[in-house]
Amino acid sequence: MYFGSGDGGILIDIGMSAKKTAAALQSAGIAPESLGGIFITHEHIDHVSGLRVFLKRYPIPVYASAGTCSALREQGLLPESAELNVLGAAGTQAAGIQVRPFHTSHDCREGYGYVMSMPDGRTAALSTDLGYLSEEVLDAVSGCDLVVMESNHDVRMLQNGSYPYPLKRRILSDIGHLSNESCAGILPELIRTGSTRFVLAHLSRENNLPELALATSRAELQLHGMRENLDYSLAVAPRENHSGHISIF
Repeated sequence: MYFGSGDGGILIDIGMSAKKTAAALQSAGIAPESLGGIFITHEHIDHVSGLRVFLKRYPIPVYASAGTCSALREQGLLPESAELNVLGAAGTQAAGIQVRPFHTSHDCREGYGYVMSMPDGRTAALSTDLGYLSEEVLDAVSGCDLVVMESNHDVRMLQNGSYPYPLKRRILSDIGHLSNESCAGILPELIRTGSTRFVLAHLSRENNLPELALATSRAELQLHGMRENLDYSLAVAPRENHSGHISIF
């Protein structure tokens, strides 16, 4: 995902090929070489598959947790020339955006989500690959104007689907992925803290549907008397973005 303003922007993860990533940025009017930084959530290949080739073409600084930095180096996911920076709790500034990390619960070396404080004072959070919503995650994303939250799977679809039992158990565990129901359950509280825009993300191809993720969150919000397009806005991030679509907030 790209987060930016008139002063520039940053990229979080590169899960598509370098070619597709560059094309999507360019279609949105963003020059890949203008990125102020690439922030990696964790080392799983669906989040970094395009990173090595992209960095060979565009030598952008990379930021991640100490554990993720080690994993990226050990697994050969970076070119030797990469500028790799360990990001501590205080975060850093890139392209005029203050980026602060928070820990996530996932079966990786040391996963991060990120809160971005934009130059105009608004804040956005990206929080995916969550086994559960920890206090650290909730503290970090509460009050953010825009929250990108994982809504990975429908529990019934997963339980009745074709995945082997060990994989189902992993996804449902505290180091797996957040379900539609768990995601929906926290949205009313986030609205009470001041969040108004939500993007549901990291949907499973096999165990979810965009309309099902939306319906689950809308139903929960309606139970709390919250009105779409008045109290909040809700969208689903595409699984793979070929259009360069940007959400404005």
